[in-house]
Amino acid sequence: MAIVVFMSSLSERVARETICEIGRRLHQKGWLAAADGNISLRLASNNILITPSGVHKGYLTPDEICRITVDNRVLEGQPSGERLMHLAVYKNAPKAVAVVHAHPPVATAWTIARPEMQELPNDCLSEVILAAGRIPFVPYAQPGTAQMGENLLPFLPDCRLMILSRHGALAWGESLPEAYNGMERLEHAAVTLAHAVAMGGTTSLPKEEVARLWEMRARSDGRTL
Repeated sequence: MAIVVFMSSLSERVARETICEIGRRLHQKGWLAAADGNISLRLASNNILITPSGVHKGYLTPDEICRITVDNRVLEGQPSGERLMHLAVYKNAPKAVAVVHAHPPVATAWTIARPEMQELPNDCLSEVILAAGRIPFVPYAQPGTAQMGENLLPFLPDCRLMILSRHGALAWGESLPEAYNGMERLEHAAVTLAHAVAMGGTTSLPKEEVARLWEMRARSDGRTL
């Protein structure tokens, strides 16, 4: 059976402008500082637009966006040093059209405070199961290395949201809005759970309800809502 690869139908100019807008939103939310993070989008040509290395994502302009191929050939600009992580997603999640990597503080803090955990608890909140599914903690890898992409492989393509241990988070989607919404969903869940811990600890929904929620999730198309 042939694998269908999804690609953005946006014009390149609109795609560049949308990447810049996503960068501004991430910065305004406090999920990026200075030159942190990166954003990418797969075009209809199968080339990939990606943010440049060492540039503040809150002040990007469309002309600063770089272009690479799926086999990591640089066609334009000085792309992010973490592009191998993005390419790992595109190569192993055929539906992936966009990838957002940011440094949401509370989600990242979970991996520092609770290094023994393997994923963000999801049996406490119905919307985490229904809208996101599993949110695993990806083992630490040194930024900019191929290991960053390799560490994602056990979670692809099933997981669209991942917390990168001691580093940040990654969300992919079938559009830039979905990838951005995923980052928002991930950090909101992390904040809510952190508040619960501070108030005395987390509690779980009844097992029967958790099972029903997972059944509902299984009947969906797997997108992040």
